[in-house]
Amino acid sequence: MELRPILSTLRRHKVTSWLLIVEIALTCAIVCNAVFMIGHRLQHMHMPSGVDEHALVQIQLAQIAPTPDIYARAREDLAVLRQVPGVQAVALTNQLPLQGSSSNASIKLDPAQREPTLSAGTYFGEDIPQTMGARLVAGRNLRPDETVNADIVVKALAGGSTKGLPAVTVITQALADRLWPGQNPLGRMIYLTDKVGVRVVGVLADLARANAYNDATAHYSVVLPLFMGAGKDQSYVIRTRPQDREAVLKAAVVALKKADPERVVTRQRTYDELREKFFANDRAMAGVLVGVIVALLTVTALGIVGLASFWVGQRRRTIGVRRALGATRGDILRYFQTENFLLATFGIALGMVLAYGLNLFLMTRYELPRLPL
Repeated sequence: MELRPILSTLRRHKVTSWLLIVEIALTCAIVCNAVFMIGHRLQHMHMPSGVDEHALVQIQLAQIAPTPDIYARAREDLAVLRQVPGVQAVALTNQLPLQGSSSNASIKLDPAQREPTLSAGTYFGEDIPQTMGARLVAGRNLRPDETVNADIVVKALAGGSTKGLPAVTVITQALADRLWPGQNPLGRMIYLTDKVGVRVVGVLADLARANAYNDATAHYSVVLPLFMGAGKDQSYVIRTRPQDREAVLKAAVVALKKADPERVVTRQRTYDELREKFFANDRAMAGVLVGVIVALLTVTALGIVGLASFWVGQRRRTIGVRRALGATRGDILRYFQTENFLLATFGIALGMVLAYGLNLFLMTRYELPRLPL
């Protein structure tokens, strides 16, 4: 079939043709980026936390009246929780992976650096990797005798001294690879301030940050042997068997209330519930984008079908003449299919350019990766 008659017809209907081409192009650009964003969100939602997720529960408390000794109170709570049937391990921590709100520190490799090398999530507590089930791949875990109470650190820093400060740390493999690519991180120093330097004694396979929103830095974490004591910003994390989580959680709350009725439980949940809440916005955005894609494809398909039907109705006389001259039904059908194919091809070609431009805009504004070819 010759294209010249088809192109001639389209030139006589420039406005209608261009409207359809632009509609297809915009749909192509938006759908390509929407599908890419959905894939990116789904990939983000499958981010590993580095902990034994199905075996963990979290309990967070708030005091009604001030506690005279927050460190003694925390030690008593830990002892009480260890007596709860089904509890395999328990620790007091300032945050959990994928929790949302986070504690972070600026990391330097030299105390004289003017700008930090990067920011990393900081976990404070005793036996945190062991309790959470984080896997050690090099070196050793932190020992109980290396743990320092937080008030000692505050007093030391206020007095300009470094005596009594934490001296060692455990970091993630991702952070080690970023700070010392291809080198052994064990024994190396990192500096949290100009005065506070800690030596790396262990490397964890993974321990995601609490605010793991950026995939590139989501696994930069350090664990410091700093005991914070009982407080509203600290939480007890308990490891048990997955099938015992609900029972252990209820029993642990009852045991803590019995030990000190002068406080309230502000949060009690399994780690699966924590993870579900963290990725709730990602799921919602993926659902919205799916709806946008379906709507755009439906509108564009109706536009193509409507225009084809309109042109067929307008050209009934022309179709009759061609049939009288010997054209078959297949010839007429191929004519209109070719016409629609050309319009769709022009629209998709323009849409690919627009899709790339839209992706560049999203890269600069929302830190999305480049759209694959």
